[in-house]
Parts: sequence; structure tokens; C-alpha cells
Amino acid sequence: MELGVRRFGQVNWLGLYTLAAREVMRFLVVWTQTLLAPLVTAGLFMMIFSLAVGAGRGAVMGVPFLTFLAPGILMMTVIQNAFANTSSSVVISKVQGNIVDTLMPPLSALELLLGYLAGAVVRGLLVALAIGVALVLVLGIVPVHPLLALGFVVLGAGFMGALGLVAGIYANKFDQMAAITNFIVTPLAFLSGTFYSVEALPPLLGWLTHANPVFYLIDGLRFAMIGVSDSSPALGLAVCLGATLAVCLLAWVLLNRGYRLKA
Repeated sequence: MELGVRRFGQVNWLGLYTLAAREVMRFLVVWTQTLLAPLVTAGLFMMIFSLAVGAGRGAVMGVPFLTFLAPGILMMTVIQNAFANTSSSVVISKVQGNIVDTLMPPLSALELLLGYLAGAVVRGLLVALAIGVALVLVLGIVPVHPLLALGFVVLGAGFMGALGLVAGIYANKFDQMAAITNFIVTPLAFLSGTFYSVEALPPLLGWLTHANPVFYLIDGLRFAMIGVSDSSPALGLAVCLGATLAVCLLAWVLLNRGYRLKA
């Protein structure tokens, strides 16, 4: 057989499915850590803000503060878990020395990218579903635009899943991964309008917030769930889609070159 000829057609569907299934099973087997823990954390955020702020907090953008806060907490939890899914998968494989098991099969860079992203998106969707059900039962928040909410959740999980893949490729040790999480991912999530409206910020901080793509994820989901937002939902979709494609392209380039993955 001629060397270099793919025997699986344009897409290795079996290999892609196997990688995606592996990434999904990675977090399902420890669901108490990957699905239940984020739900508890989101609930604690809501409870703490409810107790600390209390009923005396006025409305934000015309809605009760907890109603305003809920979509931001949901999206923040989704993106953190999507990032953790891909970054931990790659870093653990590199540290344990079994990354070769992923690189040796006949999978293209695009198939590797899609397989890893599948796990991140599925984890993000399950986390969003769990928190969304809790919000309906506790606060009575039913999404005003459910399909739009689904779109922003998928974009958020895809964006941060691809970013987690880039971070996992770059990091060779757990402390490097921790530094990326602490100094890049956490500030992106917290300084993005999750807990406040950008209308209350001074001009410089407002400009920095609008330069943060996570702001548009949270603001877009807020519009989809409760019908209010700081910016145009159409602009948010465009920015989120562009940012997701850009990070996916970067991840594809790194996978295609084998950067920090191949000797």
C-alpha cells in the first residue's frame, strides 16, 4: 500500500467518534467532580450574594439583582468547565507520557480538534442544563429565547474548550497550567460583567470589558434568558463566533505542527 494514503476517506469518522467518546467518558466517570461540583459552586455563589446583598439591593437594568446575576453565573461555570476539560486532558496525557496514544492513530489535526472540543461542549451543555433546571425551580427563570441561549452556551463551551486545548498544548507541567488558569482564565471570567452591569464602570474599565470576548458570552446569554443586555445580541454573536473561530484556528495550527506534542 502506498505510504501516506488515508484509508478512511476524507474523515476518519470511527477515530473521531472514539476520541470524542473518550473525552466525554473522562468527565462522566467522575461526575460528582465534573457535573455535581459546578452545580454546588454556582448555588453557593447565588446564596452568598443573596445573603451579602440582601433584599435591599435595587434592581439592575430593570430586573432583580439575583435574576440579573443568574445568567452570568451559569455562563461562567460553563466556560470554566469547558476550559478544564480540554486543558486537563492534554496536560495529564503529556505529564503521564501517554499523549502518543492520541497522536499515533490516523487522525488529522482537524479531527483531533473536533474530538477534544466535543468533550468540552458536551460537558458545558450538561453543566448548563443542570444549573438551568435549578434556576427554573428556585428562581423561576425560564429562558426568553431558548435557542439563542443554546447557541451562546455552545459558543462559550467551544471558545473556552479551544482555549483550554491551546493552553494544554503550551503547558508542560501542572504549575504552568495553574498559572494560565489563575492569571488569564479567571480574570477573563470575573471581569466580564458577571456580577455587575458595565454601565456602572468608569470609561477605561468599560472599554476593557468590551474588549473581553467573555463579556459578550455572558451578556448574550443574559439577553437570551431574561431579555436584558448591555450590548447588542447580534454584535455579541458576531464577536463570540469570530473569537471561537480564531482560537480554533490557533489550536488547529498547533496540532498540525505538533507544537510541544511531538519530539
